[in-house]
Amino acid sequence: QVQLVESGGGLVQAGGSLRLSCATSGRTSSTLIMGWFRQAPGKEREFVAAIDRGNINTRYADSVKGRFTISRDNAENIVYLQMNSLNPEDTAVYYCAADTMTWVRTAASAYDYWGQGTQVTVSS
Repeated sequence: QVQLVESGGGLVQAGGSLRLSCATSGRTSSTLIMGWFRQAPGKEREFVAAIDRGNINTRYADSVKGRFTISRDNAENIVYLQMNSLNPEDTAVYYCAADTMTWVRTAASAYDYWGQGTQVTVSS
């Protein structure tokens, strides 16, 4: 069983930055594909970013490319999402997710484990 715990959310003004963290336990994180998703009120959960096991290949949603960066520290079992140039459209609950397969996927249904989420609110 894998446990995921997100942290780092909060309230930030437009143009600001936040860094989200996701601590994994129960399984060595280097064996997992890790992803970030978000869900705004009244909307479906959407893919944000994902990273492969080796910290080499990443994928991003078009809406966050150039602004968000996903990275991981396998020694510490932590995955990060650095978010820059935030705008009010980025307001959502952000979820960390883990996939036990071997390639990066963007569908939420592909991920096996989920954190509880952390709220990110961007004010205009």
